[in-house]
Amino acid sequence: MEQTDQNVVTISEILLTLRKHIKLILGTTILITALAAVVTFFVMTPKYSAGTQILVNRKLSADMQGAQLQANQADIQMINTYKDIITSPVVQKVVKTQTRNLPGSVDSEVSVATQTNSQVFTVNATATNPNTAASVANKTATVFKQKIGKIMSINNVTIVSKAVVNNTPVSPRVNLNLLAGVVLGLILGIGLAFLSEFNDKTVKDESFLTDTLGLTSLGIVNEIKQRDLEKQVSQRLAGFERSENMRRRV
Repeated sequence: MEQTDQNVVTISEILLTLRKHIKLILGTTILITALAAVVTFFVMTPKYSAGTQILVNRKLSADMQGAQLQANQADIQMINTYKDIITSPVVQKVVKTQTRNLPGSVDSEVSVATQTNSQVFTVNATATNPNTAASVANKTATVFKQKIGKIMSINNVTIVSKAVVNNTPVSPRVNLNLLAGVVLGLILGIGLAFLSEFNDKTVKDESFLTDTLGLTSLGIVNEIKQRDLEKQVSQRLAGFERSENMRRRV
């Protein structure tokens, strides 16, 4: 790839290099995308998710209704503590024991999602089986409600909605994986194209010899295709044979 006097590669040279190695770039992109598709569809195990919602709401007596706002704010702040308790061995050990016979329960995972200034948070369970995911989420909510009363001596947790089975996998994300394969393939292909161009030490024009290396040009030998060369040889042989035949007749 040629460079200017300022040793800067021009845009036209970049485009020329990309055009020259377009087959390498496209081939690399197709190969990486195909590998991403194989891994996504045949290697990665689909995972399913289900969630149950829990409400934290402290019930006050009639003579304490004025303190309801303060109680709500306190409940919201306590949600962070509840999140830690839900994912702690205190709850998860019991959940694992009660769901150990379900398919895929060993690899199940539990997470907690919250919203700002909301007394409702969601317990999400992920597993390789959709029914197991829903069961783990519901069991986690039930065990947490039982444990929190004993741990903190409070009764402000209510299960708003139970988890339902969702047969649509949340991972792998097919479109995202394929897009990542295309992007990675393009980047790798372009990188290989420029690497191949920089490692190409062949002389491409006369100016490289005269200007860059300071050599004297003695002439230019044009490249002749093998097909054209064979054609010229056959034509000359045919002409030679005709001349010989005419000479013999004379």
